[in-house]
Amino acid sequence: MVSQNEIKTVGVITSQSLSKWGNIQEEVEKILKVQNVKFFSFLDVNKKYKSSLNHFSDKSFNWQGEIQQTELLGFLEEPFDLLIGYFNKKNTFIESAVLHSKATFKVGISEVNQKLYDMEIVEIPSNIKNFLIELKKYLILLNKIKN
Repeated sequence: MVSQNEIKTVGVITSQSLSKWGNIQEEVEKILKVQNVKFFSFLDVNKKYKSSLNHFSDKSFNWQGEIQQTELLGFLEEPFDLLIGYFNKKNTFIESAVLHSKATFKVGISEVNQKLYDMEIVEIPSNIKNFLIELKKYLILLNKIKN
């Protein structure tokens, strides 16, 4: 069951490799006209990872797959009105984070794992702006944001 609430709070989970295409957080705030978007990024190349405020890695999970990083747990416990999963390749750790999020409405790039999301959008990951414009159209149709 999808929440009927209007979108006021937004969280974004992405991968470090997609962050290079632009400032996702800034684009979300500008296009969806929301403030204080919270952002968490998976560091997928740095093997000597240390806990950081807005980043996580495979080291954030214990051998049983439980999340150990306090900052990530806090992010996932927030009941965002919208969680955007902005990653385009299967990744057990990012998918686990999306799955454990308490967000009421989850959206992501298609072809990753349709069971994670309430809605998927087909877009090339480098086209952040196009992804968000398409998302905005659907959110308006669903009465989740105003035009």
